Amino acid sequence: MYRVTVPGSDSQTNPGNRAVDTMTRLLPSPSTELEVLPATADRWPDVEVLLGGDGADRGCWCQPWRGLARLPGKAPLTRPEMLRAQVEAGPPPPGFIAYLDGEPVGWCGVSVRTATPRLDRSRVIPAIDDLPVWAIGCFRIRVGYRRRGVARALLAHVVEAARAAGAPGVEAYPVDPGGRRIDAGFAYVGIASIFDAAGFRRVLLTTARSAGLPRWLVRLDFGPPPA
Repeated sequence: MYRVTVPGSDSQTNPGNRAVDTMTRLLPSPSTELEVLPATADRWPDVEVLLGGDGADRGCWCQPWRGLARLPGKAPLTRPEMLRAQVEAGPPPPGFIAYLDGEPVGWCGVSVRTATPRLDRSRVIPAIDDLPVWAIGCFRIRVGYRRRGVARALLAHVVEAARAAGAPGVEAYPVDPGGRRIDAGFAYVGIASIFDAAGFRRVLLTTARSAGLPRWLVRLDFGPPPA
């Protein structure tokens, strides 16, 4: 469980800060308590609120970046069925949910990179090593709750949970819009500045793109960076 207070904007960052304790400093303005919890079977209704707004089987349901169409020995599943199976199969969970006053307001999709076929075989986002780092595939923040620190709180919790689980690090693939606003439909990959502020290092400018911008491979290693 991870609790923070929500500041006024997701855009305020300090690239000079580092590591998980930095995330607390990034959330300094007390107003309303925000809680981040793993997606579990008993929280499935909240997952539906966050990801099922386009209809029962429409929308991404945090699946395209994973490249999983079925479970071993099972018939193909719909995207909601696949995500529910992943929720029930954890740990690690396929995502984390942010709650504001008990209301689900944000999602961060995660996976172990080496267990994520589309990502692990990607030519546009190449693996830099074979470590089973946690990979952040997406953020989804509900309308009305954006620019309120939700994405940064989710990131802080993912880092905390990955470290506690013994993962060697966390990886993500955000864009750097250089301070300009981009459509939320493209910002789902994350904004590089919040990763900079959390102590991630920019490793590689990939050939993957979102909003017409190249995506960075960023990494936070919990031990010394690989040679």
